[in-house]
Amino acid sequence: KPPRLHPLTKLVGLQIIADCKMVNISELRPLAKGLDLTVKVLDAKVVLDKKGKDGASSKISECIVGDASGTVVFKARNDQAEKAQPGTYLKLSGAKVDMYRGSMRLEIDATGSVEVEEGASFQPNTDNNVSLIEFELVSVQAPDA
Repeated sequence: KPPRLHPLTKLVGLQIIADCKMVNISELRPLAKGLDLTVKVLDAKVVLDKKGKDGASSKISECIVGDASGTVVFKARNDQAEKAQPGTYLKLSGAKVDMYRGSMRLEIDATGSVEVEEGASFQPNTDNNVSLIEFELVSVQAPDA
């Protein structure tokens, strides 16, 4: 069965993966969603840690995660941030690629999950950080018929 395409596919000329499938970091593309990855957390920095008026806390960490094909920035929220500690292997299910200032960042969809992966063992390729690639949305007009 061919993957469903994102509505913007015709505009930007990209094939967007909509059904969950196991991918490597080097295969990530802008706006891709429904992705499963196994990654190692290389670095994690808390960028937001606050309590709301209702007493609920909100925590966001920006992590560098990697696999054998490359690295990417992963935005971990709340309990995801607790699991995303340097040296930990994670199984990301239902991940999506979000764009921030023209760069790819990995996030988890509302229906996705982050679990600690006990059996994983690999060295991430730190020479290929796909978050350092800058993308620009270009309008393409259809040729006149």
